Amino acid sequence: MTEVQELASFVERARLEDLSERALEQLKIRVLDTIGVAIGALNAPPIATIRGLVTELGGRPCSTLIGGGRTAPDRAAFYNGALSRYLDFMDSYVAAGETCHPSDNLGAVLAAAEMREASGADLLTALAVAYQIHTRLSDVAPVRDRGFDHTTQGAYAAAAGAAKALALPPARIAHAMAISGTANNALRVTRTGALSHWKGLAYPNTAMSATHAALLASRGITGPETVFEGTKGFKEVIAGPFEIDWRQEDLEGVRRTIVKRHNAEIHAQSALDAALDIRARLGFEVTAVSAIRLKTFAVAHRIIGGGEEGDKRTVRTKEEADHSLPYMLAVALIDGEVQPEQYAPERIAAADVQMLLRKVTVTPASNLSAQFPHRLPADLEIEQEDGSVFRAQRDDYHGFHTKPFDWTAARRKFDRVTSAFTNASERDALAEVIATLDERPVAALTSLLGDIRVAPIEARINL
Repeated sequence: MTEVQELASFVERARLEDLSERALEQLKIRVLDTIGVAIGALNAPPIATIRGLVTELGGRPCSTLIGGGRTAPDRAAFYNGALSRYLDFMDSYVAAGETCHPSDNLGAVLAAAEMREASGADLLTALAVAYQIHTRLSDVAPVRDRGFDHTTQGAYAAAAGAAKALALPPARIAHAMAISGTANNALRVTRTGALSHWKGLAYPNTAMSATHAALLASRGITGPETVFEGTKGFKEVIAGPFEIDWRQEDLEGVRRTIVKRHNAEIHAQSALDAALDIRARLGFEVTAVSAIRLKTFAVAHRIIGGGEEGDKRTVRTKEEADHSLPYMLAVALIDGEVQPEQYAPERIAAADVQMLLRKVTVTPASNLSAQFPHRLPADLEIEQEDGSVFRAQRDDYHGFHTKPFDWTAARRKFDRVTSAFTNASERDALAEVIATLDERPVAALTSLLGDIRVAPIEARINL
């Protein structure tokens, strides 16, 4: 067997019963979290543009769009994936050489599962498979330092999830992953320098292509079966050598993923907790701050602190703001939170936050870097004009795998981020279906998602 065929055997034999009780609970929390942040992005300008294009192009109505309407499954995977990714508030997986967002796979899995009229148990199993593949490839085959984006490993995960949701046999699962993995090797420039809309759309594009690959494979289209180990394959050209024995893998990877407490890039979470700690202390005055000094681990400095992936003090857009430690620290100190509201164009452009972010200095520290990825350490020091200094240290946060969200915490975040687009009864219905999804058909979830309206509640009332 080739390596992709061995992986396909793992995908095919996976069953929901293979998940531990804790893994299943966390998987449902990820579904709630992902759908919540997707709903919260319904009126984002790029999303409106994409929705207009999907509507104009049409497509066989096999799969539901969150916010109403139906289209072809590959287009639904793109649109729903764009929704869940736009706020940059989704879950993450942090490996030594790669950071990814396994919830990005839900768009593909949901679209394929609905097309097949699958059960909720089928959807959850397919999603667990995608999580396992995505996290394990991130562990052993990181590509960031080679100039490729983390969506590259996701090409295999999303295709596997979609193929599993479609209940394809092993040979066709292998071809789906081979097609998708060969075709979707994205450049890291996606997340360096001045960030564009593509930062949030790169994985939805991968999910769309992976879903299409699974549909092609379902009709008998074949892909390179030595995609991993073959001449000019993934190992030789992109990742370098690695080994995974898929016969020994389980479905517990979801438990190693983490949920965001703050609407901010994942490596900023502990630092923002430290900032809010200082903000709450007696005698601290944000208007009197003269310098903000953050020591953090090298990966955080590189990606969001002004290291090799670009200047982080020029902040003009939402995409730049949620990947700028200077901006996120400044707005947290001023506003007392980092939520979707902190990325409104007028908030980003405001003089107070623009002035304060220029007082932020971020430096990597070897002792903190040594703790990564098992911890996300931050050592924050803020000096005021009178010379007084406030300091706070953190190495994890609520949502990290050391302090995972339970259902109550996940529901609290879900309610907050969806409140503009849903009423209490709609939120209760969605949460109840997701909590019992293994006992329901996928249609029970997609029917509720299709009933949500794109216009915020306030706008609907005014109409």
